[in-house]
Amino acid sequence: MSDEHFVFGPFRLAVAQRMLLEDGEPLRLGSRALDILIALAERAGETVRKEDLIARVWPDTVVEEGALRVHVSALRKALGEGQSGRRYIANIPGRGYRLTAEVTHEEAAPALPTAPAVAGYLPAPLTRILGRADTVQSLAALLRQRSLLTIVGPGGIGKTTLAIAIGQNLGPAFRDGVWFAELASLPDPDLVPVALGTAIGISLPGSNPTSGLAAWLRDKEALIVLDSSERVIGAAAALAETLLRSAPRVRILATSREPLRAEGEWLHRLASLDMPPEAATLSVQGGLAYSAVELFNERASATLDGFHLTDADMPAVLEICRRLDGVPLALELAATRLDAFGVRELAAQLDRRFALLTKGRRTALPRQQTLRATMDWSYDLLPLSEQTVLRHLAVFEGNFTMERSRWAKGSPDSNDCSEPVSCRYCAGGRTGQTGGKRTYKTRARDGRLAPKSGCCGLVSATPKADI
Repeated sequence: MSDEHFVFGPFRLAVAQRMLLEDGEPLRLGSRALDILIALAERAGETVRKEDLIARVWPDTVVEEGALRVHVSALRKALGEGQSGRRYIANIPGRGYRLTAEVTHEEAAPALPTAPAVAGYLPAPLTRILGRADTVQSLAALLRQRSLLTIVGPGGIGKTTLAIAIGQNLGPAFRDGVWFAELASLPDPDLVPVALGTAIGISLPGSNPTSGLAAWLRDKEALIVLDSSERVIGAAAALAETLLRSAPRVRILATSREPLRAEGEWLHRLASLDMPPEAATLSVQGGLAYSAVELFNERASATLDGFHLTDADMPAVLEICRRLDGVPLALELAATRLDAFGVRELAAQLDRRFALLTKGRRTALPRQQTLRATMDWSYDLLPLSEQTVLRHLAVFEGNFTMERSRWAKGSPDSNDCSEPVSCRYCAGGRTGQTGGKRTYKTRARDGRLAPKSGCCGLVSATPKADI
């Protein structure tokens, strides 16, 4: 193979060495995604048909078009598409893909650096994790003993952030690395093993990718992170069981809005950040001892130049943290509005929180850019029967028992699906015992309806961990 290189933007693609560099530094990219990029670079500016790409990347295998989409998505992520206006790969509907960047072809090129030797892939956190240090340590210790752990909680509670922190903590303990696979964007549950194979960077047989993964992992010591499993939960559970039966030294950490219900699964129900008691009156120093207040202050300082929390601001800040239930994503979205409202006016405006909390990061996943999108993502996961039950549960503010939920539904003697809804949606499960009866909690305060669901206010989890 000739020593040809393709150069576009900050990237250099070395064909013979099968290496992609950004500003001279090697990038980790799966072999299938790399094959796609080479094919597109060779015909830069032209539309390459999907059939041609599949034939080139999987020459001896029959695969679904969805597999191609997964690897194109991984390629786009590696190229940083969407960041600072970057756009390199265009999808031509019904036809194929095109590399739109201006590409320079070189026959000779400078010496290349050695590819990184460290195994594994974890997204690098860009902000520090707050209020979870003890949880990271306890769950990391548990994963040394248990094969499968699922972090369960409502949207925006910080499951992915916690999983990444646990992966970083455990990295040195796994000889073959920590591998992170994001599952939220998958259009088809059958693509779950393909997504994991792409994250690891291995080629899998198109007919049975799960068996290929199991064979590759059989003698490995690795931690697999299956992030945002809720939309493909059945496939994620099946993959976890298969891999763990085949690879005894592999551990799997999953995040989901409901349990996988897989054999050998241990659960941790992630609670909100710590908040002061309802009646507390605190100074800045006292308030910052609570992680919800600390997070809001840190994000506010990053958003508003010169922001300085004062004792006079504390009643409003405490109100914001309580009204948003200490949910990290909601607090971050609230902090972005300080430039328009200030602390006290922001607290006063939270009755219209779904219209207000709409300024998430441009590069965040769509479901995390607004509070409305986060709630709708959860609601859309429910079957119709459970959506109906959830609308009935919206009448409650604070704690309620299963018996009361059945009265609200109009069928006090029915064995309905109130408990599954409580555990799967943002209400998030058990909060304790009242009068000998198990209780659940909503956080409805203002009587306004949430988009789609009809749920009042912000509904969030405040359960104790199962472990």
